Amino acid sequence: MLDAIRWDTDLIRLYDQPGPRYTSYPTASQFNGDVSSFDLLHALRESRQASRPLSLYIHLPFCANACYYCARNKVITKDRGRTLPYLERLEKEIEMIACHLGADQVVQQLHLGGGTPTFLSHDELRRLMAHLRTNFHLQDDDHGDFSIEIDPREADWSTMGLLRELGFNRASIGVQALDLDVQRAVNRLQTLEQTQTIIEAARTLQYRSLNIDLIYGLPLQTPERFEGAVKAMIDLQPDRLSIFNYRHQPERYMLQRRINPTELPSTTDKLAMLQRSIEQLTDAGYRYIGMDHFALPDDELAMAQEDGTLQRNFQGYTTHGHCDLIGLGVSAISQVGNVYCQNASDVTLYQQSIDHDQLATTRGLRCNDDDRIRGMVIQRLICDFELSFEVVERSFGIDFRHYFQDIWPNLERMQADDLIELTDTSLSIRPAGRLLAHAICMQFDQYLPMQAPCNGSRIVYA
Repeated sequence: MLDAIRWDTDLIRLYDQPGPRYTSYPTASQFNGDVSSFDLLHALRESRQASRPLSLYIHLPFCANACYYCARNKVITKDRGRTLPYLERLEKEIEMIACHLGADQVVQQLHLGGGTPTFLSHDELRRLMAHLRTNFHLQDDDHGDFSIEIDPREADWSTMGLLRELGFNRASIGVQALDLDVQRAVNRLQTLEQTQTIIEAARTLQYRSLNIDLIYGLPLQTPERFEGAVKAMIDLQPDRLSIFNYRHQPERYMLQRRINPTELPSTTDKLAMLQRSIEQLTDAGYRYIGMDHFALPDDELAMAQEDGTLQRNFQGYTTHGHCDLIGLGVSAISQVGNVYCQNASDVTLYQQSIDHDQLATTRGLRCNDDDRIRGMVIQRLICDFELSFEVVERSFGIDFRHYFQDIWPNLERMQADDLIELTDTSLSIRPAGRLLAHAICMQFDQYLPMQAPCNGSRIVYA
């Protein structure tokens, strides 16, 4: 079965290592300052000439409260008045981008992320969506994927009704933890009833898909507490569940310094949380999509994986990877053709650029042929768990075995350990290797040093 997983603690400890999540290849860590707004405009012109469909990502960075585990680009404030100046610049950026696109380019996918998108008032959300519809050709038959991230503390029935009225048909609901002690330790107090209210509203209002996020490895978490949280979420029957690992990096994320490291669970406990949650979800009928994600068999992601059309981009697993992705707002990333561009990560710098009638692009990357070859390999492995060499060879005119001869010994070692099955024509990830797909993909990443298996106590997707 495509969703089969075989748990092997020894292999996880042997092969797991910190690595990219491969929402792109090359990853954002390879972005540089050689790419400017000129490159983005050139890419948009090519997109217009090819009449390629579009996916929009809108970053709304504001949060009323600081969750200590958070590693996202956000602005913590109680001042709701800060949203209007940002919204005005966002509207201007929308106009600056849209004028380089064609009216026939349909926006098939839209996602509002943050931060907390519903930090904006109802009037501001109406204003934003109206501006998007004025400047872009948004698919309006409710068959497009229009999604938004929801913090149940910042939404209610009226909010969900408004969002449905505005065209949203998917919601990703942040839960993270249910146990009160854990919530206090990360400064995110949220009741199960709040989550249930949002779920009930979304079901009644006929949202097409619901996703719930949980995090394992938070302070004061135990395998028993996390098992209870997973059970409670399964009882709510979301279409998708994402089980993320908390990676403690206080040197990089200032808020994480407020977490007491002595309260973090051990490696053994984290592995137990992950293993048990996989058992619970698969027993409940969820399929393992990959990279922390589970979905019910009739969900679009599961069906796309079944028929080989699943893709992955900066919005995660998607059925719209064929679209050019345009990121709007502070720190947002665009992927247009073979060009990646990222906006300034500082709100002040972002707003200043827009005020000077300039796009806020500060860095990015132009993919070369090698990037495209490796990107295709990584994309197929992380989405399908298998790869036909002929597909790559036909697309790029290479001999697969010769092109990747330097890593072949590593792949043979992985085969000996039953992570993969390697033949003359294909590579497939075995059930014991599916939780380690990122480590397998890392073998094809030329920007990383060649890494032999290590004996450290790493956690999956650390």
